[in-house]
Formats: sequence, C-alpha cells, structure tokens
Amino acid sequence: KLRVFLTPTHFQISLCLPFPPIFLVNSSLSISLCENHEYRLEFLAFCFVNFEAEMRSLKLYERFTKTFREHPSISRFLIIFAVSGGGLVAYSEANIQNGAKIDELPEAGNQKKRVVVLGTGWAGTSFLKNLKNPSYDVQVISPRNYFAFTPLLPSVTVGTVEARSIVEPIRNIVKKKKVNVNFWEAECLRIDAKNKQVYCRSTQDVKEEFVVDYDYLVVAMGARVNTFNTPGVEENCLYLKEVEDAQKIRRRVIDCFEKASLPDMSDDERKRMLQFVVVGGGPTGVEFAAELHDFVSEDLVKLYPAVKDLVKISLLEATDHILNIDGIDLKTGAMVVKVSDKEISTKEIKTGEISTIPYGMAVWSTGIATRPVVMDFMKQIGQANRRVLATDEWLRVEGTNSIYALGDCATINQRRVMEDISSIFKKADKDNSGTLTVKEFQETLDDICVRYPQVQLYLKNKKMSSLVDLMKESKGDVARESIELNVAAQQGTYLADCFNRMEECEKQPEGPLRFRESGRHRFRPFRYKHLGQFAPLGGEQTAAQLPGDWVSIGHSTQWLWYSVYASKQVSWRTRSLVVSDWMRRFIFGRDSSQI
Repeated sequence: KLRVFLTPTHFQISLCLPFPPIFLVNSSLSISLCENHEYRLEFLAFCFVNFEAEMRSLKLYERFTKTFREHPSISRFLIIFAVSGGGLVAYSEANIQNGAKIDELPEAGNQKKRVVVLGTGWAGTSFLKNLKNPSYDVQVISPRNYFAFTPLLPSVTVGTVEARSIVEPIRNIVKKKKVNVNFWEAECLRIDAKNKQVYCRSTQDVKEEFVVDYDYLVVAMGARVNTFNTPGVEENCLYLKEVEDAQKIRRRVIDCFEKASLPDMSDDERKRMLQFVVVGGGPTGVEFAAELHDFVSEDLVKLYPAVKDLVKISLLEATDHILNIDGIDLKTGAMVVKVSDKEISTKEIKTGEISTIPYGMAVWSTGIATRPVVMDFMKQIGQANRRVLATDEWLRVEGTNSIYALGDCATINQRRVMEDISSIFKKADKDNSGTLTVKEFQETLDDICVRYPQVQLYLKNKKMSSLVDLMKESKGDVARESIELNVAAQQGTYLADCFNRMEECEKQPEGPLRFRESGRHRFRPFRYKHLGQFAPLGGEQTAAQLPGDWVSIGHSTQWLWYSVYASKQVSWRTRSLVVSDWMRRFIFGRDSSQI
C-alpha cells in the first residue's frame, strides 16, 4: 500500500511493505514484485532537513541500514542528506554480480597477437587505415575486396558519378602500412567465441570452407536491408546498399524509358513503366529521389521527348514528417503492405484505407536489419532478444573479453547511473565508513561524467557545476535510455587508436575509475562527435545541419557538400576520379547508356 501525506510545506510517502515503513521526501521511486514474491525497491531519495533535525535524520539512516541488512532483495538505494554548512552521503550495498565472459583475454607475451577483421565497410576500413602498431598480425575477411564510399551511391544510380570512382581496393589501402595485413575474399559463416575461431567460406567458384583463429576479433560486417517481412519486397523491389545495387538501378531506369518508347506499348502501360516509387523517407531514399529527378529533368527529357510528360516520381514514408523536395510526389503516413510485380499496396495509417500504386521501378530503402551470422553469434552470448549487438562504451561486445563490434551491426549500450550507484559510492568511500562528505564525492564526479555522459549532459543542461547543485535539483532522474550510436568511421578510428596504445595503457591507464573493480579503465570510453549532416534536395541545392545548430539550404550549401564529400574520399585516386566525374557531368551531362 502507498500512502501520501500532503501539507502546505512538504509531502511524505509511507510504504506498507513486509519490512519497517520508510518515509521519504522528494523521491524518485520504483517498486516491482519479483518472481520470488519479494519486493524490489529502486529509488533515488533527496531528504532536505534543517540543522535542528540532524539527529532525527541520523536515526532515520539507522533504520534504513537495518532494513537493508534484513531485506537483501532491495537492490539499490541512495540517500543524500543536505545539512546546513556541509553534507553527508550514505549508501547501501547492492547485490550486483559481474556477468561471466564467454572468452578469455589473450595471454601477455612477445608473440604477435592475431587480429581478425570481418568486413571492409566504413568501420573496418577506418580501423585498418588508422592501425599503426606492428605488434599485430591482421587478417581481413570480407566478400568484397574493396571499400565503397556509400554516401555517393545515389549519384552512381544516375551516372553523376561512376561506380569505380567511389571504390578503393582494400589491398591498395593497406599495402604501404607497417602492420602485417592479409586479405581473404570470403564470407563469415559462424563465430565461435568460446574457442576463438571464425568459420568462413570462399566467395570464388570453389566454395572452400576454412577456419581462422584469432586473439582479437573486430566485427564490422554492417547490416542487411530490412524488408519487415513485407510480401513481395524481395522479389520485386531493388535496394540501394551496395555498388551492385546502384548499377542495377541505373540499368533499370534506362530500361523503363526504352520500353516506354516502343511503338506497341499502350498509354496505360507507358504511364506505369515511367512511375518510379521510392519506399522510405530516410537520407538514402530522399537523396536517390532527388538525383533521379535531376537525371530525368536535365538529361532524359531531351533524349526521350515523346514520354517526358508521363514521368512521375513518388516517395512513400510511413511517418508524418519528411523533407520536402520539388518535383517529387510525397506521400506520408502510408505503410507498404504488399508489393506485386506491377503494383504497390499501401495502407493509410490514420484511416486504414488500402490503395494501390502502379510502378515501373520500386526502390526499397526503409532501414537495416541484423545479418544471420550476427544473429547466431548473439544467441551464443545471451543477446538473442536484442535487435543488434550490444557493446560497452569501449566497443567491446557485452559478454566477451576480446571481441569488438563496430558500425551498423552494433550499438553502444550506455549504462544507467542507478545500475552502478552502489559501486560508485563504494569506490568513493575510501575509508569504508559507509558515509562520505559532498567534498569527497565531488572528487569522484569527474570520473562519473566520463563513464556516464548522461550525467554530464544533465549537469550542463541544468547549468550545474557540482554535486551541491545537483542536490538542489531533486526532480527527475539523470538516467536515460540506452544510447544507440551508428558512427562507423569514428568508431574504427577510436578502436585503432586503442590497439595502437594497448601496451602503453596497460601500464598507465588513462580511463575513468573502475567502479565495480579496482584501478582504472585502460582507455577513455568512445564518444561520438557530431560533425553535421547533408541532405541533397536536387536542382543543385542541399540542406545542411552543422555543429552549433547551424542550418543552411541553397546553392552555396551544395558547393560545401561537394568539398566535404571530395575531402572524405579514402585516397587521392578516388578523390580525383569523383571530382572529374562532377566536372564531366557539368560539361557533357550524365551518360544514359545501359552499361
């Protein structure tokens, strides 16, 4: 039972549980009934008393500690007393145990450690480019032997940029490195975390299978297209995730115009063939729709004047918000429920009404899903119920010691403050007295902000500089939901830097305090730095959102887009090819050949 007593000056909460009642002031409280029919109490309580009430507060503290000794099912509890002129922090011991790891760390020694990298996308390539420590033998395994600059895939679909201009062979990237790096063109079939082995199969004509041992494993396999099990998507829709997908789309666009130009084609069939539908209003879908519109309006209408008035480009999005693009038929709040060979069936989310759209080409760009080999690995390590691999703030897969995951196949699971609250206070309580002053706790606050960035964000938003300020703000909880980050390039650079300084940081750790163990973490946790984002709108216009909430839309932003994307190419070869493709397009237009 829960009783609340309200007065003009304060309120009290009285809990009638199988242990002595507790009285709180201004608290954040959560009560749940466990499977063993015991109550679990999780709360953060701030009790403000004056100097005259100090002795009464100490008696209350004794009652709390007695309650926790008699009822260990209570997992976490923190109470802070603010007494005039100073402060006192008291905590209870939490019954938390570290989970067992499925694998062991590599043994220390002079022998080179073997690092296996799965994938040659943004995360894997960034890791390889920045790895400089020659004490590793690196084995790269991927079904493609190149890195692709995927932000320019929409440009490849219409010939603005050629496919070979945005790819760089992996062997070119690593050939001049001092680190011993080998590449095998194969696909990963299974990860055996317990025995530290990876089972692979060649992608060549001879489907040979082999096993690779590792000391450290870097999983950077990316993700696959998410069809949400919509009927007909796999059979009838095109994707835009790989270079091969962009080339298929380019051939299909020209094929639709050529078929629509045939003399025996009916008007309805011509109209259907020139109806292009993009499903998904994310960055890829919007950019492709804008590129396709420019291709049609600037180049194809001159080559196919008889059918130019029949062309229609539609963009379907299930949500209510999407970036507006001139010349594109936008349809929001429409969820695709079925795709046949000639029609797309959509359902209006608000009304439930079903309608159909005829199409000549449909491109599906609605999100990503986990690859089967990663899903199988997640079952091994107890993450079967998750959407993607969960890692800690150091990009290490949870439940393992020597496996790291980067990019779209993983997400950083940011721990909540209250999960480790008792460990934090135990670490701060250096004399094991069970109490500590605010000044003593302030010394630990810097490590807390590094380990739990949501605390630093909370303090910044509230314009607080210390724990004293935090104690004055008793409303709300600084803990937030898990933070998911998909920032492959920055993750690869960060992990490579960790591997470069592994031995150095073993001797002189630079990370925050280990609240559950002794000492410090070897490295500072990964932190994403937002550098802005672009959204091409077509017609030589781009929308940009840069750090500092600076937003710009227009032709000048398009030139900024050109310079940024040219500078981000992985080599001078691809950089010169991309720039020359842009110049060729300005002078001669886009190529419309079916190659």
